[in-house]
Parts: sequence; structure tokens; C-alpha cells
Amino acid sequence: MPEAAVMEAAVHAYVAAFAEKDPAAVAALFAPDGRVEDPIGSPPHVGHEAIQAFYAASMQTGAKLQLEGPIRIAGNYAAFAFSVLLHWDGSDKHVDVIDTFLFDEAGKVTQMQAYFGPTNMHGFA
Repeated sequence: MPEAAVMEAAVHAYVAAFAEKDPAAVAALFAPDGRVEDPIGSPPHVGHEAIQAFYAASMQTGAKLQLEGPIRIAGNYAAFAFSVLLHWDGSDKHVDVIDTFLFDEAGKVTQMQAYFGPTNMHGFA
């Protein structure tokens, strides 16, 4: 199991990659067979190429991530609450999200799941 500091650093790198609009930096956080399920219940994006493409599209919205509280570490999981802030369709919007990362022994993310739904989306018509 990776050290807590390694898992926390990955979360901060994830947030920073959004600020830099760098989908390759996000994909690099994942194991080669990593999975992204965003939102949970949707078809997963599997592998670096699919993950990078998913985040490239997400970053085109101009989304910024803002952590809301501490990163929670339990075993080889990290959970973190954050807001997605964006200016889209002429107005400011935000989405309240909780993500979980599951890490392998090398400190790479093997699975990401995003938890949010319609009641967490603010400013959308």
C-alpha cells in the first residue's frame, strides 16, 4: 500500500492538472489499465488513451477544481470532496463532487469513481 503522502500528492496533482489544462498529467496518475467512472454508473474509460481523451474533453469546458475540506485516506483509497467551477453558456455554474481513488502498490490510481447527480449541479437550467 502506498504511503498516505503519496496518495495525497496524487490528489493535489489531479487538481493542479485541471488548473493547467493538462489531460496528459491526469492520465499519468493512472496505472496502464486504470479506470475512470465519471459519474459513477456511467461506462468506464479504461487505459491511458481513453482517460486522457475523457479529461481533454472535460477540460475544454474551462472547469476548475476546488478542494472542499481534507483528503480522506483509508487503506489504499483516497476520497475527496471538491467543487467543479465553470463559466458556461453565459453564467457561472458549479457541481459538488466526491471522488474516490483506489491506488496500487506503485502509487498509481487503478480506479476513480465520481459521485454526483442532478441535485449537486447548481446554475444549470
